[in-house]
Amino acid sequence: MASLLNPPLSPVLFPSHSRSLCYPKLFSVSPSQSHSIKCSLSHRPDYFPNRIPHPSYVRIFDTTLRDGEQSPGATMTSKEKLDIARQLARLGVDIIEAGFPAASRDDLDAVKMIAKEVGNSISEDGHVPVICGLARCNKSDIDAAWEAVRFAKRPRIHTFIATSEIHLKYKLKKSREEILAIVREMVAYARSLGCDDVEFSPEDAGRSDREFLYLVLEEAIKAGATTLNIPDTVGYTLPSEFGQLIADIQSNTCGIEHVIISTHCQNDLGLSTANTLAGAHAGARQLEVTVNGIGERAGNASLEEVVMAIKCRGKELMGGLYTGINTRHIVMASKMVAEYSGLHVQPHKAIVGANAFAHESGIHQDGMLKFKGTYEIISPEDIGLTRSNESGIVLGKLSGRHALRSRLLELGYELDGRELDDVFWRFKAVAEKKKHLSDGDIEALVSDEIFQPQVIWSLGDLQVTCGTLGLSTATVKLIGVDEVEHIACSVGTGPVDASYKAIDSIVKVPVALLEYSLNSVTEGIDAIASTRVVIRGENSHTSTHALTGETVHRTFSGTGVGMDIVVSSVRAYVGALNKMLGFKATSVEKTSTENSHVST
Repeated sequence: MASLLNPPLSPVLFPSHSRSLCYPKLFSVSPSQSHSIKCSLSHRPDYFPNRIPHPSYVRIFDTTLRDGEQSPGATMTSKEKLDIARQLARLGVDIIEAGFPAASRDDLDAVKMIAKEVGNSISEDGHVPVICGLARCNKSDIDAAWEAVRFAKRPRIHTFIATSEIHLKYKLKKSREEILAIVREMVAYARSLGCDDVEFSPEDAGRSDREFLYLVLEEAIKAGATTLNIPDTVGYTLPSEFGQLIADIQSNTCGIEHVIISTHCQNDLGLSTANTLAGAHAGARQLEVTVNGIGERAGNASLEEVVMAIKCRGKELMGGLYTGINTRHIVMASKMVAEYSGLHVQPHKAIVGANAFAHESGIHQDGMLKFKGTYEIISPEDIGLTRSNESGIVLGKLSGRHALRSRLLELGYELDGRELDDVFWRFKAVAEKKKHLSDGDIEALVSDEIFQPQVIWSLGDLQVTCGTLGLSTATVKLIGVDEVEHIACSVGTGPVDASYKAIDSIVKVPVALLEYSLNSVTEGIDAIASTRVVIRGENSHTSTHALTGETVHRTFSGTGVGMDIVVSSVRAYVGALNKMLGFKATSVEKTSTENSHVST
């Protein structure tokens, strides 16, 4: 057991005997031992790249800023990424995959900024998250990843290459021997840069030939990998299959006891959380997840679902597994990611959906009134929520700052100073028109005031005319960052179209409107309207897709709320333009700075 808990960090060399002689001894803990260990060590274990001192501790690897941002329309600015990284650190995430540095210079700089700031910030309990950068198995990508993450106290390079037959034949057009050579060379190269924490992923492991997969993993271990991540890249496997895959890797891979086994499960069949938990139960001790489950195609395993499942059932059914996540910060992380990415959470989403703790059925309500445990397996307070009907506060036009702040705290928002003032004055303006404001109304106002990109243009005034008697017209006043007012008029097929054309004539940046959606926040004729738009500039920013290598045109989302649907629509459009222009301005500023350094 001592050798298992203290394996060498340097590359491991194995004799060339048959695999049947290489089966590692699996570390098992009886339920009584697990309970005693859990009681004696409830805190986060010390961090070592290739081992975890406590056998029941599960590392949480968050890839919201990398895989999550690959969702269409989910482009985030550097500031937004930094805000999310700080919240992930507050949440207690062990590893933050901050991006794919080789995708573009913007991505590299964002990862570097997170590495410098979040990667060197020590929490009250002494926790410092690992900052990770993704890289394909080539020197250029690995160099970019190391350049970005090396400033962190605990940097990690995560490199990958596909191993399934379908990927080898149609995407990579390489033989198995070539793949083995690339893995051996590139993992060793990552270690040679001075990075002691290297993760390797065989892409599409779920559909890879098992014997070949074992060989690839062995080569990665010999070359110095400290974590082996097993991706179900297309969400193809069932929980029983994926759990067995992890068990088979443990039983058939030489040197597996010297590394951490990780999981990365996509949600194409809706099984990502179940597969992730099956992998943990089978022996994986790092779980790759995203907040709200966002990500490529149908998304990833959801951080909040995985963490709360382990918290609820880990001790009882999973041998005492536990994480270092402070679950009371889940709600704020979920709201922040939803607003910055523009990917809102469906009401029935587990843990963080609006209906997750709502009870409408009479039978359920009767049970809840008698004892909440009848229909709730977790408490909303566990994830940072407080029940609104227990505060007794009804917010309206006579409510003050203290009452609003108290309700915001119950909803998971901790606002002070200018942020509270901004939300308060928007609240008062709406309360003049609406008798009582619901939680949904308040959250919409917070979204519109707090989770907005850098202000380059702001809406001053708006006037529209429309109807059946003629063309719709709009007059728009925008205020620039220099406080100069700009006014334009335009006609269109409707009031929103006319308003957007007027804005375009002021901003003078050609964009294509890809998506437009309008919803009411609550019921009733006086409901607040919430609008979301997605745009793409004609001379749009591009990046390289991590998995396919294709050039991707970035899209930018914006949201807006208001009692007037046209005002709401204009706020959303201006927000999307601000995000795109802010992204562009940051890129130009960085390029200018670099050029000045070169000339100096």
